[in-house]
Amino acid sequence: MQKIPYLLVLGDKEVEAGGLAVRHRQKGDLGAMERADFLKMIKEEITSKAL
Repeated sequence: MQKIPYLLVLGDKEVEAGGLAVRHRQKGDLGAMERADFLKMIKEEITSKAL
């Protein structure tokens, strides 16, 4: 079975800030980031097949 590499947290603080908190299964807590930045990071990982 494959494991989910990312966990996204959208709580009250994240909604107010317009972002999200990101956690990676191996790297741990990546902190808060903008949605656009997260999507850009994921697209780059998909393109480079880093996942």
